[in-house]
Amino acid sequence: VVSERSAKLTLSLFGEPLSPQQVVERICTEVREGGTQAVLKYARALDNPGMEANGFRVPLETMAQAHRLAAAEFLNAVRAIRSNIQRFQSAILHKDVQVSDGFGQILKQRYTPLSRIGICVPGGAAAYPSTVLMTAVPAQVAGVKQIAIMAPPTAFGAYNTEVLATCYELGIQEVYAVGGVQGIASLAYGIPEIPAVDMIVGPGNLFVALAKKLVYGTVAIDSIAGPSEVVVIADGSTKPANAASDLIAQAEHSPGSSIVLSADAKMLDQIDQQIQLQLTTLERADLARASLVEFGASILCDSEQEVVSICDRLAPEHLQISVDDPDRYSSRIRNAGAIFKGHYSPVALGDYAAGPSHVLPTGGTARWASGLSANHFLRSYSEVEFTLEALRAIEPHVSQLADKEGLTAHRQSVKIRSV
Repeated sequence: VVSERSAKLTLSLFGEPLSPQQVVERICTEVREGGTQAVLKYARALDNPGMEANGFRVPLETMAQAHRLAAAEFLNAVRAIRSNIQRFQSAILHKDVQVSDGFGQILKQRYTPLSRIGICVPGGAAAYPSTVLMTAVPAQVAGVKQIAIMAPPTAFGAYNTEVLATCYELGIQEVYAVGGVQGIASLAYGIPEIPAVDMIVGPGNLFVALAKKLVYGTVAIDSIAGPSEVVVIADGSTKPANAASDLIAQAEHSPGSSIVLSADAKMLDQIDQQIQLQLTTLERADLARASLVEFGASILCDSEQEVVSICDRLAPEHLQISVDDPDRYSSRIRNAGAIFKGHYSPVALGDYAAGPSHVLPTGGTARWASGLSANHFLRSYSEVEFTLEALRAIEPHVSQLADKEGLTAHRQSVKIRSV
């Protein structure tokens, strides 16, 4: 969704109404070719007119000061959440595997952490210390040593007390006050002030998503994420207030897609009534209401099976099964970024504290994509070791395939060792 402000800014910056894709290509090309001066150009034009290159990196003392200023209750929450994430991510971390046939053939699958990653932390309309936790901690569990945080130079971004305090608490020393496309390009291509990374993860707006897509191949990325989304499954056992709160919580991302599926028409009406009631008391009600009107839906299904079928077709980022017996649905659903089961597992637990990362596939990509985890920060490779006897045993099979493919030098490289 391109805002009116973004469209006007594009026109004033480039002198023509470029598409978001064209904007991203223009900025990334200039940063790749022009380095620091190109980053400064766009940092000044888009974020901070007074930005200088020596202001890209947030001083460690500034981070330490933020940590001292942060409320004790906030830091306690950060520590507890870090522990939850570490426990879960450590449990699912890939381990090296060795397979042997017992006759001289040893095969290994090895995992090694990436050396350096970059994390995008949004900072336009709100501060997101949760993004730091949900991306950096899995990377640390995987063994990544160098983590660079990239956030816009705003009060909600790289200058935010809670964001900086969280980084300091986690032992992260690199925070860069560069946002948007120029931030992505800096991480991907590297400039003297910001060394290049191996992988870029984390959420962002449309321009950030397109920039990550463009630099993929130069670096790895987690995903090309779209607006946040939830599907709520309801039946006669659903608590309407609970379901309504989950739909509104997603809508307040603005944009955020909120869909409820049920074979119970009366329940859908009750949920709608609760939505109207709760919107009268929430601070971001106007934003949530606009998202519900534009990106929300209440779908009456013919049966439970149709609920399951539609949910699988939507492949939502978040699936909230708000019923007494959630396994009745979850056992039949294949496609969802993360599933939240029962009356006491709201999506907000996954957003903030549970342990799995809140960076999840959107836009139906949960049909084939997975949420971010510690394993995304591991690179795998194989090791192959044969004895002479094992080589001689397998040589006829290699020779057969090599001959059929006409790759006789391949065949010879095995035969020459087996005589």
